[in-house]
Amino acid sequence: MTIAVFVLLLISAVPIALVLALTAMVYIYVSGNSVLFESYPQQLFSAIESYGLLAIPLFMLAGELMNEGGLTRRLIALARILVGGFRGGLAYINLVANMMMAAIIGSAASQIAIMSRAMVPAMEEEGYDTPYSAAITAAGGLLSPIIPPSMLFVLFGVMAQVPIAEMFIAGLLPGLLLGASFFIVIALVGLVQQYPKGQWPSRRQAVHDALWGLPAMLIPVIIIGGILWGIATPTESAALASLAALIMGRFVYGDLRLVQMPQVLKRTAVNAGLVIMLIAAAGVFGWVVIYEQLPQMAAEWIAALTANPFIFLLMVIGALLLVGMVIDGIAALILVVPILMPIAETQFAISPYQFGVVVCLTLVLGLLTPPVGAGLFIASSMTGAPPLKIFRALLPFLLATLVTLVLLAWLPWLTNGLIQR
Repeated sequence: MTIAVFVLLLISAVPIALVLALTAMVYIYVSGNSVLFESYPQQLFSAIESYGLLAIPLFMLAGELMNEGGLTRRLIALARILVGGFRGGLAYINLVANMMMAAIIGSAASQIAIMSRAMVPAMEEEGYDTPYSAAITAAGGLLSPIIPPSMLFVLFGVMAQVPIAEMFIAGLLPGLLLGASFFIVIALVGLVQQYPKGQWPSRRQAVHDALWGLPAMLIPVIIIGGILWGIATPTESAALASLAALIMGRFVYGDLRLVQMPQVLKRTAVNAGLVIMLIAAAGVFGWVVIYEQLPQMAAEWIAALTANPFIFLLMVIGALLLVGMVIDGIAALILVVPILMPIAETQFAISPYQFGVVVCLTLVLGLLTPPVGAGLFIASSMTGAPPLKIFRALLPFLLATLVTLVLLAWLPWLTNGLIQR
């Protein structure tokens, strides 16, 4: 009955936080173990009682301030200096700008929304197909869960009880690898479709854009550098990045006005509240899952199928691709980590960092795959392109992501190498 209620609520478009909370309540009622109701509020609170989760609203605030303060526009101009002259130059600019923004925003959905508004109209003006332009922008959103900072990494670190700073470091090489694979896809598609040759900016324009773009680049330097050098925790780095974005947007670029701040803070509070509510509800659901000893039963079943860590990770990727298609990435992460993490560590001796990177990237793929595909619909609503046409244009990027996932599952040093040093 509990499973039936979960599926019924899910297909009825009930918000996922309520689905998880109500399913847990139904389980307690049906099981007859009503004493668990006394612990229900405590479990809701304990799921969000973590200092590390403070980084989530702070990174959201940094992204909002950057967008309103004109830092996004300067980063795009800086990307034009680096790759704008190649054939399909705007496609490369889109990807490089997405990599820069991934080092700041940390949320795939937010990144797709922001970059769709910034890049797709410019690509359309130069003759690029709208679905392809939207597809590149949506694919760039896949970089946000692994190029630090990442809200999924923050959440995984809290749940798996591993240092968030080390999770961020673990995502550096995979993020660069995924970005390189997207560059290859853009190059091949550009040769086939014969997209227009790019144009390098004049020396004077390049100097101007570089001088105005370098202050914006300080934001990812503050975030990643502060963590790598041990100057600040991820939460403190997020706070410093928000402060830096506020100062630059208001006093350096002058695009951020004080009258905009209430709306910026309101959007941040609403979005952060939704995430925190989801974490609390999923925490209760995970508590029920552990109470029913589902991790132990799953471990026995998987151990009977394989003893190879690589095969196990491939099974995880396959299963989570299906899960990510119908359930929000954050909710799915909270559901699967209590079940699969103990199996990965105890049965297969897989590093939590390797496991975390593989799981987070796999789940975010669900943003861009039907039937739910929230990222597809965000890109569609921002650009006007039909979701299915965007999905078809996305297929080469999704294939490149799957190849990257297989490499990450096969070669642990891609995630663990920088940490071990």
